Amino acid sequence: MKKRSGRCQLCDREGVELTVHHLTPKEEGGTFLPTAELCIPCHKQIHAVYTNKEIATRLFTLERLKDDEQVKKFLTYIQKQPPQALIKTRKSKSRR
Repeated sequence: MKKRSGRCQLCDREGVELTVHHLTPKEEGGTFLPTAELCIPCHKQIHAVYTNKEIATRLFTLERLKDDEQVKKFLTYIQKQPPQALIKTRKSKSRR
């Protein structure tokens, strides 16, 4: 698959490598539901902090993701990083 760069729909950084994020995870029935193009750090952070069940029931739109307090904190940080920055992601304590 060809890698594509562009603007992350979550953090709005330009020139980042994009991945496809299923707004409702595939394992929760989201295979054919809407997706979003997210940079690798944003995509990894969402899955490190939340379970697929949580994403499917509570964070299934870009608006809901952007309104979430933990995501807001991450966005404040990542928006200051250069497009090529790949950050280390840790699972949240509740996910370990």
